[in-house]
Amino acid sequence: MGRRTALFDLHCASGARIVDFGGWDMPLTYGSQIAEHHAVRRAAGVFDVSHMGVIDLAGARTREFLQRLLANDVGKLEAPGRMLYGCMLNELGGILDDLIVGRLDDTRFRLVVNAGTRAADLAWIRRHAQGFDVEVDERAEFAMLAIQGPEARAKTAALLSGAEADTALRLQPFHGTGIGGWFVSRTGYTGEDGFEVILPANDAERVWRELTARGVVPCGLGARDTLRLEAGLNLYGSDMDETTHPYESGLGWTVALEPQARRFIGRDALETIDAAHPARRLIGLLLEDRGVLRSHQRVIVPGRGEGAITSGGFSPTLERSIALARVPALAGGVVQVEIRGKLLDARVVKPPFARFGKPLVQ
Repeated sequence: MGRRTALFDLHCASGARIVDFGGWDMPLTYGSQIAEHHAVRRAAGVFDVSHMGVIDLAGARTREFLQRLLANDVGKLEAPGRMLYGCMLNELGGILDDLIVGRLDDTRFRLVVNAGTRAADLAWIRRHAQGFDVEVDERAEFAMLAIQGPEARAKTAALLSGAEADTALRLQPFHGTGIGGWFVSRTGYTGEDGFEVILPANDAERVWRELTARGVVPCGLGARDTLRLEAGLNLYGSDMDETTHPYESGLGWTVALEPQARRFIGRDALETIDAAHPARRLIGLLLEDRGVLRSHQRVIVPGRGEGAITSGGFSPTLERSIALARVPALAGGVVQVEIRGKLLDARVVKPPFARFGKPLVQ
């Protein structure tokens, strides 16, 4: 039996199929995974993401600490409310986790980390925070809901008072703010607009019911995975982990090598890798033949060698099979994927495959 969110009993009563995910009992689907997927692309869906870790950092040297901890530059968070996506690396440049960091005020920051790595993340953060006199506080008392889709922001704002709703609707992408007892951010993991709401666990069931009463569709991990894959977003443990570095994981854009004086953990290793040119890269694949692309399938790159699919599946938006794959860096426009003993053609495309309700590849 895994850990359970405050909404676990409600999920069970709703007929959700429960699976283990990162040590948590989570809903995979409430019925039709494809219907849940389309609800997010076309209207609005709500996900229980309370398994994610919320870690607050406080102290006069917190910004300095985060400049050491993260490969991205928290100096970009020029004002309270700004948020940033980035990676936490080990000394070899391997990805310990990908996370979101937000600036609450001049001395307080908030991290949102992955469920499967939260315990290891917390230990790593506390270990490295010791020299900076930073207070590390895991906020286990919170729940988190992700409301995503073209109608998501309006339907969420309808739960707030007039002034609070105006505040939420004025948020720019990758900004967040406290509203009453909530922390509302305009972030997500689906390729659609929406909010992620951190709120007291005791309020989660009431808010979930109010959202669904307004037509927001309950969605499980299955739809979350097909949505993020279409959006070209990595899943920790599949598309990256501590054995891979950002440059071979499609995340080079999250590595800030300027200013030169910022010596973040893993920087020396990444500079060596970058100078030698990474041997592998993460690409998008669109299957040209009939079949389904799945994780770990072998990818043959003519004249270059082999790679493997890291995430794959059927795209409900494109009605095609799509995948992310790690392959030799100079892979051309067409590769072959081994599916049940047969080599099938797949076209190399640049993710994302779909966002904001529309296909982006043909």
